[in-house]
Amino acid sequence: MIFTFVSIVFQYVIGLALAVFFNRHFRLASTLRALFLIPWLLPLIVSASTWSWMFNSESGVVNYGLHLVGVEPVGWLTSPDWALLSVIVANVWIGIPFNLVILYSGLQNIPAELYEAAALDGAGGWQRFRRITFPLLRPVSAITVLLGLVYTLKVFDLIWIMTKGGPGDSSSTLATWSYQLGFGTLLPKFGPGAAVGNILILIALVFGLLYIRVQRRQET
Repeated sequence: MIFTFVSIVFQYVIGLALAVFFNRHFRLASTLRALFLIPWLLPLIVSASTWSWMFNSESGVVNYGLHLVGVEPVGWLTSPDWALLSVIVANVWIGIPFNLVILYSGLQNIPAELYEAAALDGAGGWQRFRRITFPLLRPVSAITVLLGLVYTLKVFDLIWIMTKGGPGDSSSTLATWSYQLGFGTLLPKFGPGAAVGNILILIALVFGLLYIRVQRRQET
């Protein structure tokens, strides 16, 4: 739950901020927007391996940066206190482009006349966002968040490559737990592993049905 919901919140907030930023149509906006899609286009094994190297306790670039500012190195992937945060950061980085693309498309459908009328009435940038942008983005936001929940629930490759759900169970999720029970031990427990997998399927099914319901409401 922590991994899923913290990832969704930061992916949505950062994705929305970037979508609003790129909606200004400044010079090189399309080029920069394309660069932000790189994390989404890379294979998960490449992204996970890169983040594993960056968070490496001995030779990682993150600890090297901390050393330069006089901070003690952190066991990002080897400490129970930091492992979950590390995989959340990597997952947020991967999910931001998806939120950016969907929310940016939603912003394109908001009539520019509404912003012009609000500006003539003296509304500032924050007021235009709160009164126009965010309310009109609610349908798109609902779809974005629900799809993000379904995608994040089944994240396995990233966590398994970076921490294998450890140390201990500090970064374990339903997906990694199911795999560990069924295939990660010398004496596989296929029954419990399948049971955990079924729980994951039921949770994803609930969010999937909720997504269909929201989509039908928007169509009507």
